[in-house]
Amino acid sequence: MPVVTAKVFVPVDVATAFAVSQTTGAIRRRWDPFISEQHYLDDAPVAAKGVRVYTRQRLGFTMISHYVSFAPPLRAGMVMERGPWFFEKLGGGWRYTPAEDGSGTYAVWKYNFTCRPAWLAPIAEWVGVRVLGYEIRGRIKGFAKGCEDPKVLASVNA
Repeated sequence: MPVVTAKVFVPVDVATAFAVSQTTGAIRRRWDPFISEQHYLDDAPVAAKGVRVYTRQRLGFTMISHYVSFAPPLRAGMVMERGPWFFEKLGGGWRYTPAEDGSGTYAVWKYNFTCRPAWLAPIAEWVGVRVLGYEIRGRIKGFAKGCEDPKVLASVNA
């Protein structure tokens, strides 16, 4: 199963970093270049283990996922329930570790996936590592910018 990892250091405490990563709506779109729409399903007011999420990627692909772990401010994990035809499975985990000197937080985002159909998977997964890797690196760079954006920070510290 291919794995894609992206890492970044952000100059905010771990609780703030985690909160930024869990924003939705217009605030999320300020920093996340991957999405054009994202919201909780089933009338869920906030993220939590078991909560389902609808995401529309900027190129139009859609996915419904749900949280399989949610442990603020250190980690969150999700798996895809339904998504683009070429993904057999997709899961992701985001971890946040405070810097020992208190200067900020290390964020590590990992995604694993398998592609279909099976006969095409070896090539599709090779391509997927590169494309998904590019997207995730772009997202984590956006996340780092969000952790320095006064409007994003005001929304999570309100």
